[in-house]
Amino acid sequence: MKDFAVSDAPAVQAQLDRLAALSLPQGRIGLEAIRELLSRLGDPHLRIPPAFHVAGTNGKGSTCAFLRAILEAQGYKVHAITSPHLVRYNERIRVAGELVGDDELASLLAEVLDAAQGLEVSFFETTIAASFLAFARHPADVCVIEVGLGGRFDATNVLPAPLVCGIATLGIDHERFLLAPEDGTPVEPLTRIAFEKAGIRRSHVPLVTQAYPQAVAAFLQSLAASEDVPLASRDEAWKAQATRDAIWFEDRNGSLTLPLPEMPGAHQADNAALAVAMLRAQDVLRIDPQAYAEGIRSAHWPARMQLLGDGPLTRIVPGTPVWLDGGHNRDAGLALEKFLREREIAPHLILGMIAGKDPGALLDPLHPLVESVTLVPVPGHDHHAPEAFAGWGETSTAPDVASALRELEKRQPRAVLIAGSLYLAGAVLGTNGELPD
Repeated sequence: MKDFAVSDAPAVQAQLDRLAALSLPQGRIGLEAIRELLSRLGDPHLRIPPAFHVAGTNGKGSTCAFLRAILEAQGYKVHAITSPHLVRYNERIRVAGELVGDDELASLLAEVLDAAQGLEVSFFETTIAASFLAFARHPADVCVIEVGLGGRFDATNVLPAPLVCGIATLGIDHERFLLAPEDGTPVEPLTRIAFEKAGIRRSHVPLVTQAYPQAVAAFLQSLAASEDVPLASRDEAWKAQATRDAIWFEDRNGSLTLPLPEMPGAHQADNAALAVAMLRAQDVLRIDPQAYAEGIRSAHWPARMQLLGDGPLTRIVPGTPVWLDGGHNRDAGLALEKFLREREIAPHLILGMIAGKDPGALLDPLHPLVESVTLVPVPGHDHHAPEAFAGWGETSTAPDVASALRELEKRQPRAVLIAGSLYLAGAVLGTNGELPD
């Protein structure tokens, strides 16, 4: 599977066509190709501002959004790498607070792709090299870098010494791409996932984590102790508790009372707390209490329980709230279940899931709450056939989201939830005219 990328700018599209032609490296695991590519480009990753590096199964993108919002509230200029993009490829590269422009993006991709001749680099490796090239050429105070997949062999994992590393929520996702430790010792799946995510760790660089089951926590403690990694895990080095109207936070630096995020979902308070813990684990950048509060309130991350605004899709079901979420695994299903129960929402679900994802992982928690399930394709990607959803009660199919909404409109739905894939979410945002900025 390749990331789907198109652009209205001809110069950018010409380079995206070159990206699309890249073969997914078969059987190659490691950082040798990205290191060689960066070397050909003059090692730009060694000249970027101090970086916060974030891995995790769920919540890493939202944690990065909170980091960026808090840092910008303090007045810092922030470079950022996130993935995947939702509507425009430009969303992956944010330069000093702004999405990279089309002219610069076309030039960056051309330079990287030309340098990559003969290397068989991937779509993501090319993107990361272009990002570091942009970051090295534009002044900023700090970088926020989201891991793409795993951590140990992720293309972002070439930074010699990030300012702080962080690991968000762990869960079983993309497990077929993740490997057991080199010695072949069998480990239970979540510990194996932790091993991969913790691959971003560096000696003498703070590693800040959420709270995990005892076996996983013990594994990370042993790993950190053996390599002089200062580990700051939740409920040990820092604590956070969300109430109905605030987040109470405490670490070695004292306590804070922080506002709840504007982003929907109780889990976003956990992501905000992780961002705060990461920022307080370093002493290079000063962050004032008011910046923490302002950043938490202002942070926005599209397609995470986003209530869609007025647009061509939502007008099909006038007066009906239409929610959008890109979640596709069990943790996402549990977060959606909690959100729906808290708000007493029983939506009609429009679902599209790419091949390789487990439909039951997302649907099991949601099944008691949804009125119906309409299955749609995920544009540009292989997706599950309707047979994969046999036994899920009332299900139907539609050729696209707009058609699904037209059928649901006849039933006068009280609420609609579109979920199952960030790629589907991006198509929905584009069709509804809500471009992430």
